[in-house]
Amino acid sequence: MNMSRRKRRTVPSLNTASLPDLIFTVLFFFMIVTHMRKVTPKVEYQVPAGTELQRLTKKSSVSYIYIGRPVGSKECRIQLNDKFADANQVAGYVSDERSRMSEADRQAMTVSLKVDRQTPMGMVSDVKQALRRANALTINYSAVNKLEKK
Repeated sequence: MNMSRRKRRTVPSLNTASLPDLIFTVLFFFMIVTHMRKVTPKVEYQVPAGTELQRLTKKSSVSYIYIGRPVGSKECRIQLNDKFADANQVAGYVSDERSRMSEADRQAMTVSLKVDRQTPMGMVSDVKQALRRANALTINYSAVNKLEKK
């Protein structure tokens, strides 16, 4: 019998030279695509549901006002950026936001109200009157689609 030695086959090593490039490319992709939240809501709000909704097209010209109940409280409050405010301070907030925008965005400025369902309509009316005094006449109410909610 002829017994010959068998050659042991080895698995070729994997070339990992391009792995750091791939990882950094994926990292940069997520850094560019991810939207960072500018304001952390301090109020709880559950927006109403609707059927005839439209998406905002240009979000750089949108300023948000949150109205709802702070955590652990029963009374509704208005949140402008990261601070609680009264309806009297809304006009100053709008003028500050308008001064930060570019000229093109000032023309298309929209104020989006994110209001809790249980908020009294009197508070929303006070905010709307303050927006009217600040000449912020384009108002958007945030809502969820009733058809998608189910």
